[in-house]
Formats: sequence, structure tokens, C-alpha cells
Amino acid sequence: MSADMIVIPDVGIGNVKSVANMLNRVGAPVHVSNQPGDLKNAKRIILAGVGAFDAGMQALSAGGWVEQLQEAVRVRKVPVLGICLGMQLLCKGSEEGTIPGLCWVDATVMRFDAKEFPNIKVPHMGWNTIDVKRTNDIIPVDEPDQRYYFAHSYHVVCEDRNNLVATVDYGNAVAAVIQNENVFGVQFHPEKSHRFGMHLLANFLKV
Repeated sequence: MSADMIVIPDVGIGNVKSVANMLNRVGAPVHVSNQPGDLKNAKRIILAGVGAFDAGMQALSAGGWVEQLQEAVRVRKVPVLGICLGMQLLCKGSEEGTIPGLCWVDATVMRFDAKEFPNIKVPHMGWNTIDVKRTNDIIPVDEPDQRYYFAHSYHVVCEDRNNLVATVDYGNAVAAVIQNENVFGVQFHPEKSHRFGMHLLANFLKV
């Protein structure tokens, strides 16, 4: 495996090949792996997934990934990008289940509450523009009409507002991009978001 490889853990919680294909399009060396030991040589890590929170954490634990992820991200400070469910797994936990998350971001995953988010359909599916709140490493602040593809039934609530990078308007402001030092998360799917998604992944390669 190349020394500058991006490693995508393949734990059966999403179509990681589509993410790998998009990274290949921007010229990134990618390794889709089912071996946690491969993280020892990873220059960057992408956690991609869809589905339920507890199922995602159980898959990481059962595959032996959690300890290696903690060592890579917490100790060696390898940049990591969580996509969709992968972003939610970066948090402390979810209303959807009972298993703790990776706890890399001071945030909790919440249901779309009908009182707080009236007149919306759940899941949130389709294209939406985002509102970038602060400078960051992966998404431009001054580019208007950035559109991304969303598909989710739960949303991240940042308890430390410094971790909130961008929001999407879906009945109310919902976290779309988060960052805590070398930990990044996007609620949308950059691999399905055409040129905007390609630019975001290209920027992640520069982190």
C-alpha cells in the first residue's frame, strides 16, 4: 500500500466504491480496506456509510476498527472525513440508538422533531444549498450556491458551536459540515454532488 494512501474502511454500511471512484477522478490514491491494520499507513481516512447509528458502530467494533481509528485520529492526528452516517459516527451518540459514538466531535445526533422542523418530509432527500459559517479547510466561504445531495433522517447538533462549519436550511438550520481540528464531517454525499463534491474531496486531499 502506498505511503500516502487514503484508506476507506469497508465494514458493510454503505457503497464505499462510489466514494473511491470519485476520489480516483480527482487523482487520489485510494485503498478500500477490510483490514484495520491498514490504517497504520494511512495518510487520510474516510468513513462513509448509510443506515442506523448503532449498526454502524457495531460494524466498526466487530471488524476491529475502533482501536486503530482512535490511534490514527487521536494520537497521530491523521485527517478523517465522515460522510453521511460516517459524520454522525464522529459524534458522542445518537437518539437513534444507545451505543456511544467515536466522540471526536462534541455533538449529538438527533431526530428531526416535528415541532422544531414543521412541514418537512423525513428523510431529507435531494439537492440543497448550504450556508458556510466560517473559514475552514475543505469548503469555500465565498462561493455562492454550493449544492450538495442529502439523504438522512437524523441530524447532528453541535454542542460546541465552534465545530459547526456550514448549515443547510431544511425547516430550520441543520448542520451540514462540521470540523474539530483534524476531524471533518459532511452530512451530504460529496460522491453524488458532481463538481461541488469533487472540489470538497480535492480540498480534503490538501489538509
